[in-house]
Amino acid sequence: MATDYDSPRKTDDDLGEDSLQELQARRTDKSSGSIDIDETDLAESLELPGADLSNEELSLRVIPRQADEFTCARCFLVHHRSQLATEKNGQQICKECAA
Repeated sequence: MATDYDSPRKTDDDLGEDSLQELQARRTDKSSGSIDIDETDLAESLELPGADLSNEELSLRVIPRQADEFTCARCFLVHHRSQLATEKNGQQICKECAA
């Protein structure tokens, strides 16, 4: 239902003065505004896990790890040096994994 934001708004006093017929008319209007969704259209847009994606091609630019970055030994993500929490036995651990 579209809302006209320029129309005058009702105050609390006006809300209490609505007639029973107005309230019943509003209730029937709301139920008629429901949208029917076609199940076949919905099913066609879904992709199931394990779908055959052999004809799809991905193109990503991979940037090598920079000198100011490290790979966390627990989560295996590349982080900036500012995220380094601890380094034990040559294993670097990020702040998230150390928490």
